Amino acid sequence: MNGKFIATIRWKFILAFVLSSVTAAALLTACYQLVNSMVYMNSGPPNAPYRRILRWIINHIGSVPLLTTVGIASFLLFFFIYTRKIVLYLEEITQGIQQMTRIGMAHRIEVRTGDELGVLAENINEMAKRLQHSLEEERRAENAKNDLITGVSHDLRTPLTSILGFLEYIERDRCREEAEMRYYVSIAYQKTLVLQKLIDDLFEYTRVHGGGLTLALQKLDLKAFMRQLAEESVPALEQAGMTYRIEDNADRLWIMASPHELVRAYENLITNAIRYGKEGKRVEIGLSREGDEAVVRIRNFGERIAESDLPHIFERFYRAERSRSQHTGGSGLGLAIAQGIIERHNGVISAESDMSRTDFITRFPLCEEGTPEPILRKS
Repeated sequence: MNGKFIATIRWKFILAFVLSSVTAAALLTACYQLVNSMVYMNSGPPNAPYRRILRWIINHIGSVPLLTTVGIASFLLFFFIYTRKIVLYLEEITQGIQQMTRIGMAHRIEVRTGDELGVLAENINEMAKRLQHSLEEERRAENAKNDLITGVSHDLRTPLTSILGFLEYIERDRCREEAEMRYYVSIAYQKTLVLQKLIDDLFEYTRVHGGGLTLALQKLDLKAFMRQLAEESVPALEQAGMTYRIEDNADRLWIMASPHELVRAYENLITNAIRYGKEGKRVEIGLSREGDEAVVRIRNFGERIAESDLPHIFERFYRAERSRSQHTGGSGLGLAIAQGIIERHNGVISAESDMSRTDFITRFPLCEEGTPEPILRKS
């Protein structure tokens, strides 16, 4: 019989029962010896009041009922004493639960024992911890929903107001020449494209973060993939007056990925590098291996991102420099979408920035190269 089993509350009550019985029996024996000496021994005056009282009780009630009554009373008294700690701890647990209902799930019950009551207190604390976490998650989700609605409303309202203004100007025949009307139509069209881009990004963000993204994973040569993606970005680079350079410091980089989804993530990162790195005139793509991870760095040489902004740049609608982002047409969702896709590939994305450059770093677990074997993974 191990110590853990003996430490259960059942055995504690059995031990309290035995101790109460032994203590009551000892007390009863001592009382019997005392009464016997007081009544039948020749100690003290024979007609002392206490002797007369004791003789009357013995003669009229009987010694057996008397001993039985005293034994039961003493047993109950000692049983209450020996089980007092157990009862007090049970009351403490009850009060702790009541405290949780009154002041919230932050309250915790102290775990004092290793028996069932201690396990009960520990389980209640764990339940309260999980419930508190769930409530905080629900609160964060509600705040995130409100932030999403606020961000969408703001970003939709700005171009929509411009479109309505220009169309109203045209509708009232205020344009003197066809060239002027074409000019305003062109502006309205550009604003419409901004709206379309924002709506597309919203759908993509919802798909990635809302559980609707199904990945058909296969073994992917990340080096060949990034080289092809860099070549496809040449028109956008040339339009911005930029070039690209690849720094390849690894022999093989094979990962499990869904190429179609990973393209969107890296397109967003490269587009971000082009949008905010024009001053540096080039984008660098670094490929390396660090331990069991494939590492890709997308580097631009534009303005630095403030250190206070770095922890938040992957949040939706967050703009490190709001005026600049709006001017360049950023929706504030590109980096959030990229993060969601990369994390769905068991990858990690981070950012570093100083006075000379800004790096977006992605890491993926490596796998052995070989024939692609498609694997479906659903959010």
